[in-house]
Amino acid sequence: MEDSFEALIASYMATKVGVVENFIGASLSKHLNDTILALHQKNLLVPAGIGNIQKLQHNQLIRKDIIYWLDRKNNNVYENEFLTQIEAFISYLNESCFTGITGYEFHYSFYEKGAFYRKHLDQFQDNSSRQFSLISYLNLDWKIEDGGELCIYQEENIQKISPTNGKTIFFKSNELLHEVLVTQKQRLSITGWLKR
Repeated sequence: MEDSFEALIASYMATKVGVVENFIGASLSKHLNDTILALHQKNLLVPAGIGNIQKLQHNQLIRKDIIYWLDRKNNNVYENEFLTQIEAFISYLNESCFTGITGYEFHYSFYEKGAFYRKHLDQFQDNSSRQFSLISYLNLDWKIEDGGELCIYQEENIQKISPTNGKTIFFKSNELLHEVLVTQKQRLSITGWLKR
């Protein structure tokens, strides 16, 4: 596990965008994929908003995904396994990089065909608690023509990352503008923030 943690941090240090292929293993990824599909089948996902809870807005011209928050109180063994791994990563990150992360929040993110999320930063204007963004993809058999890339903007450089299964992305929440390009089929992930 620590090898994938170190690889993610090293990639982030080199380019400001950490990318690692197998942060979560194939078995856990499949179980999480099944879980989000079951939640969707039961109509338990809700439209994602823009802004923090005091200024929450829903605007489908900006963001069209639907979400479901992970919580240990859900008593889902696979969500808890994922959150245990996140807690281990936070401990490793704090010990190796002195980041002072004290909490986290994560949700499933489900994009139907044709959905997108326009260019944005992840940190709220009036709340700087989100320090790092972390996204793990749950898309089995994803192909280039399926679209849905995470597009990250760094000065003159535009990086497009395909949301292939098991891949995890890690970057500073207040630094990098990014967007989700239009997806051509259902696109699944766990998206969240490491907080201080």
